[in-house]
Amino acid sequence: MKILGISYGTKNGNNDAMCKEALMGAQEAGAEIEFIQMQNLDIKHCTGCIACVKSLFGGKGNLCVLKDDFPWLLDKMLDADGIISTVPIFEKGSTGLFHTVTDRFGPRMDRGNNIIADKISRENGGPGVDPRVLKEKVVSYMAIGGSDWATRVQVDCAMQALTPKWTVIDNDVFGWSKGILMNDEALARAHQIGVNIANAAKDPENAKYLGEKGVCPHCHSKEFYIDPCTSAATCDLCGMVGKLENVAGKLTFVFPEEQLEHAHDTIPGKFIHANDIQENEGKLAEMQKNNPEFKARKKKYMEFIQSSVPEK
Repeated sequence: MKILGISYGTKNGNNDAMCKEALMGAQEAGAEIEFIQMQNLDIKHCTGCIACVKSLFGGKGNLCVLKDDFPWLLDKMLDADGIISTVPIFEKGSTGLFHTVTDRFGPRMDRGNNIIADKISRENGGPGVDPRVLKEKVVSYMAIGGSDWATRVQVDCAMQALTPKWTVIDNDVFGWSKGILMNDEALARAHQIGVNIANAAKDPENAKYLGEKGVCPHCHSKEFYIDPCTSAATCDLCGMVGKLENVAGKLTFVFPEEQLEHAHDTIPGKFIHANDIQENEGKLAEMQKNNPEFKARKKKYMEFIQSSVPEK
């Protein structure tokens, strides 16, 4: 059993220390451990070219056109049985680097897409997709900030786990944390998070969320898109549609049972999303090929003005 710790903070800073404290807990619980400092890696931004998903459904594997350290990082993540990430809080949310890694997961790491692509490959005599992508995995997040501006970061973190359908064990926020190395309670919590994920990695099929309960009883999100002047609400993380109601004096997110099949972190929900994307990509391809008006409009914008670039 291997637990990987990833720090997105400054080298030898609080994120490194909290990640290593969690790894100490995981090691004590019997795990082999490894640590990655993200500032050492060259990770480029996703361009949205969708070459990865085209290669995935074309039976060519999980490819990306960008040349950097991301394949090495992804290989480490897929090899691990559990992953602990420590994430600095920038303006209430996660850092750009963390978002970039999430973006680079893209459609090629989506569990639903990979189930479909594996079936297509095997039906055509291919080897199927990388089995590690279909493997259950447990992950935990610790977001670390210098104040109480932290209201968005937990959803940012859990969104990374949503794409490959990894099970979140803990998703904690440590505010007012500049002096966190002298906060024994915070260090003890980080240590316990390491113990928790090591224990969860022993039986990932039955692993459960252990963190603070959220408003959404399904994904534990506290963030919602509220329809103006109504009680209708959509969970920002799992995407289920329901209502915020007062149940026994507590604000509760209530949703129809059938909404579970539409949740973004369930296999049925992912299949719905994959079908939606396939349909829309097909419509775009048809326009690009056979619609003169589309071609004329695209040409107009391409020719109107060119991007400014710095002099070299």
